Amino acid sequence: MMARSLVQWLDYQQQLHPQAIAMGLERVRVVAESMTLARPARYVISVAGTNGKGSTVAFIEAIAAAAGLRVGAYSSPHLLRYNERLRIDGADVADGEWIAAFERVEAARGEVALTYFEFGTLAALDILARTGLDLAVLEVGLGGRLDAVNLIDADVAVITSVALDHQALLGADRERIGHEKAGIMRAGRPVVLAEADPPSSVLRHAYAIGAFAIRAGCDYRIERTAEHWRWLELNETLTLPHPAMLAPAQLDNAAAAIAALRALDLPVSREAIAQGVAAMRLPGRLQRMVIAVAGGEAEVVLDVGHNPQAAAQIALWLQHATERRTLALFAALGDKDIAGIVAPLTGAVAHWWLAGLHGLTERGLEASALAARVACELPQGAITETDDVAAALAMARSALRQGDRLLVFGSFYTVAAALRELPAWCQRAPV
Repeated sequence: MMARSLVQWLDYQQQLHPQAIAMGLERVRVVAESMTLARPARYVISVAGTNGKGSTVAFIEAIAAAAGLRVGAYSSPHLLRYNERLRIDGADVADGEWIAAFERVEAARGEVALTYFEFGTLAALDILARTGLDLAVLEVGLGGRLDAVNLIDADVAVITSVALDHQALLGADRERIGHEKAGIMRAGRPVVLAEADPPSSVLRHAYAIGAFAIRAGCDYRIERTAEHWRWLELNETLTLPHPAMLAPAQLDNAAAAIAALRALDLPVSREAIAQGVAAMRLPGRLQRMVIAVAGGEAEVVLDVGHNPQAAAQIALWLQHATERRTLALFAALGDKDIAGIVAPLTGAVAHWWLAGLHGLTERGLEASALAARVACELPQGAITETDDVAAALAMARSALRQGDRLLVFGSFYTVAAALRELPAWCQRAPV
């Protein structure tokens, strides 16, 4: 058989299972045993949560790297390249390593039908296990209890937040969703709870299995000042630089990352923590770019936020950001709470471009359907419908003037499509 390229492998994986998402560990466990999959690193931290997972993984990774540790980080979804899903010592894993791992998974799976995410997770775990790392940081894909990442018994679990998203798969309220996320805990091992008010289902599960809960606001807390912030626990206070990441919740994510590393027997100094917090960057999280527009320059801010809690964070940031006329480009998936996402931002945005995503994913909404679902939240004159993100960007750019801001948000697909267009606009004015 002719060797497959990375793109061909990814296309192949999407045809293997009749469902894009199929919860359960039975299939991945069978294949992992066939592969005799080794532990991915000396220490493992697993991170679950509705929002903040990717940022918390990146903070842990950056701090560990600053401490001189060999660290691998697995996260999903990616923005522009599949390779982004696995970083080892700060570098994306190359096509060849992914392809070799895919071949090993394929040889081991036999007749087992794996989903795209399960296939990739097994490949990532295989690559990590062959690398000799001090630490592996694993982002849960969806939920926790039945997610493929939960195949691994983590030394420390982190639950960043519990909010309403993916209710059809995880449950209708925070209690049910919290129960699913609590499934990444292990008996007798630490779990960092980054919310001050986690659902009672999370606390009950920790108590029931004997997990050692490390709670924000109880076992550690943060203090904010204009110049810096402090991470405090009973016997220690760290004075730290503000992260480069803009969202207010990034301090909560950084604090949880510190608590998780403190729970491990790893040599992580105060200096490494400060360096890692300051150095962390993650695309698509209130990511700022400056583009040329008629009359000067405008700011573009991109965020992958796709639920009401994430939108509320964007709105909170806008309240404290430099005052500018703000326009928005919004595109989203059909299974999201569209009105709930738009609602926190209605008073902050002067005009909305609603873009279709149906050309990128079958879950994507067409612009007309998106407009119908925000009709109660936005005045008709404040909306322009466009076929896709590229067209919406071009129209929005023509409306931007010196000093304006364009907010691009709603999904990973939205931000990825924008990032493919924007670099060319950073150097030249519109024609």
